[in-house]
Amino acid sequence: MVAVLFDLDGTLTDPKIGITSCIQYAIDRLGYQPIATEELLWCIGPPLKTSFAKLLQTADEGLVDRAISLYRDRFSTLGLFENVLYPEIPETLESIRAKGYQTYVATSKPHIFAKRIIEHFSLSSLFDGIYGSELDGTRSIKGELIRHVLLRENLAPEETVMVGDRFHDVVGAKQNQVFAIGVTYGYGTEEELSTHGADGIAHSPIDIPNLIPPK
Repeated sequence: MVAVLFDLDGTLTDPKIGITSCIQYAIDRLGYQPIATEELLWCIGPPLKTSFAKLLQTADEGLVDRAISLYRDRFSTLGLFENVLYPEIPETLESIRAKGYQTYVATSKPHIFAKRIIEHFSLSSLFDGIYGSELDGTRSIKGELIRHVLLRENLAPEETVMVGDRFHDVVGAKQNQVFAIGVTYGYGTEEELSTHGADGIAHSPIDIPNLIPPK
């Protein structure tokens, strides 16, 4: 049976306000110079540890962990709801499931937050499972997360598809011999996705079902 894994941020929902506001909050609390929202869009997708290390220009893991803790202080109460569902996502998921395909969330975001977001948008019934990282960063690398989902759900790589908006999603899929669909309505460009080996490009959610290869 074909299984379709979906990234969350930039693929199912637009988390721009929540993520950037929480990063700005953390940076302010640490006493750093403020950073404009538009200069933080590249942080949507990669693991937080990677983003904060670059933003703070540090290799100090203690400082990065403090930044992540401050980020989550705000995100857990406000940030995760400062989020918008992309148009046509429910219809797209319903179309895919109507074909008998399984659907899963596979996000670098901690799964405890991912579940709350999926529930907030009333999408729980449209997924067979929700997978994310642990709060300590375990499985925040997309390739490791996809491998975990394949093993836990006993999915065959040749019958699995990964859908995401950043190169991390494509690279993670390719590391696991999984078909990769890149979406351009999120935060990655078609050039970024194609350069890293995307097998198909969707410019809107309704393009996704037609790009899933028949098995």
